[in-house]
Amino acid sequence: MAFGGSQGPYLNPAVPFSGTIQGGLQDGLEITVSGTVLSSSGSRFAVDFQTGFSGDDIAFHFNPRFEDGGYVVCNTRQKRSWGPEERKMHMPLQKGMPFDLCFLVQSSDFKVMVNGSLFVQYFHRVPFHRVDTISVNGSVQLSYISFQNPRTVPVQPAFSKVPFSQPVCFPPRPKGRRQKVSSTQRPWTQTVIHTVQSTPGQMFSTPALPPVMYPHSAYPMPFVTTIPGGLYPSKSIILSGTVLPSAQRFHINLCSGSHIAFHLNPRFDENAVVRNTQMNNSWGFEERSLPRKMPFVRGQSFSVWILCDTHCLKVAVDGQHLFEYYHRLRNLPAINKLEVGGDIQLTHVQT
Repeated sequence: MAFGGSQGPYLNPAVPFSGTIQGGLQDGLEITVSGTVLSSSGSRFAVDFQTGFSGDDIAFHFNPRFEDGGYVVCNTRQKRSWGPEERKMHMPLQKGMPFDLCFLVQSSDFKVMVNGSLFVQYFHRVPFHRVDTISVNGSVQLSYISFQNPRTVPVQPAFSKVPFSQPVCFPPRPKGRRQKVSSTQRPWTQTVIHTVQSTPGQMFSTPALPPVMYPHSAYPMPFVTTIPGGLYPSKSIILSGTVLPSAQRFHINLCSGSHIAFHLNPRFDENAVVRNTQMNNSWGFEERSLPRKMPFVRGQSFSVWILCDTHCLKVAVDGQHLFEYYHRLRNLPAINKLEVGGDIQLTHVQT
């Protein structure tokens, strides 16, 4: 089956979880599983790439076990029978701590990155194209599961079509007049930053523009990439990374020319998440209110999901809605550049 474009992410899915991999596994597909190992229950969890939902045929079983000093089991199950185990006698994860697992599908094997570092290579025992389902179970809480195929240009689906297993609850736009506003862990050795210029919701089998390749061992910081076509309603941007232990501040900017249409600025020195817009080198009114405590923590990983709506940007952190930011610059297609800087290491960018 042809893989026409990257599918939307599963956000904040409940565990145990099983979800369809649209188009099945393809050579070059990268799947990122982000979550936190539970500290209070169980000593194992597993990520399975399987055929169907029964669990009788599992092409790749990735199974961290927090026992006997900690190790990871890799295996294949065919017709309900397990093959010989491959054990990695090293545990890169910690109970109670967040993680990013990146699975890169290649013609001969799976390559698994844990928190940005290559951890294990698992050679295929069965044809990988049989896999159409990903399952996660055990003592883990998930933030998201995302999909990227470097051979195609992904187009973020309309918000209503994103396959949430548990919807991220964005509050509805309040009625009445809008408030008047006064003016690091390492990624893959070759990281693909996807951008697209398209009609919203349209899928492409060939790139409109070639993906930007970063052959370095880490994302350059500050990190800058263009967003051809700019923003439009239903457009999503997903970033994940790790806050440095001594972090003071970092920022995510969505820019339009010399203007900063959206400035997201977590400040650990002020215990605040500041949002603002800069036009003609002049900052506007800061927005700081949050419905809950500061979601970013020094030394811990995070994921940020920015969804463009008609009237505002909706921002979720680690799968939970955090705030809305009403557009101050209304020419959305002109907002066509992403900038990230400050005291973090990036591990994943999807635009």
